[in-house]
Amino acid sequence: MEGGATAARLLDRGVTAIVAASDLMALGAVRAVRSRGLRVPEDVSIVGHDDSQLVAFTDPPLTTIRQNVMAMAEAAVVALLDEIRGSDASRAEYVYTPELVVRGSTAASPVRVVRTPVVTARRRTPRVVQGR
Repeated sequence: MEGGATAARLLDRGVTAIVAASDLMALGAVRAVRSRGLRVPEDVSIVGHDDSQLVAFTDPPLTTIRQNVMAMAEAAVVALLDEIRGSDASRAEYVYTPELVVRGSTAASPVRVVRTPVVTARRRTPRVVQGR
């Protein structure tokens, strides 16, 4: 599946979360995580994008970012029809607020133990300076 090869490279770097550009790519990432014996979401959280119709029924149900596709399509069709009619089509920039749909593929970041070398500071004896 798409996303699996990229997810494998990210897993090699020790990531604990992956945000994919599509739900299909996110499912590929789930597959890559599981192929390494890791668990979603306990070891790696995964978020898709699109809120495809069936991702609520995957294992685990996929957390995804939903956009108002109908509103985007409507604005595009109106602009296209205005162009076809010869009217001045709006050149405005539209901003649509996405919605995070939290399901079962995300969890709190796992605790990782990072071992760092212990550095001990040498204790310096204060130097006494005699006044003049």
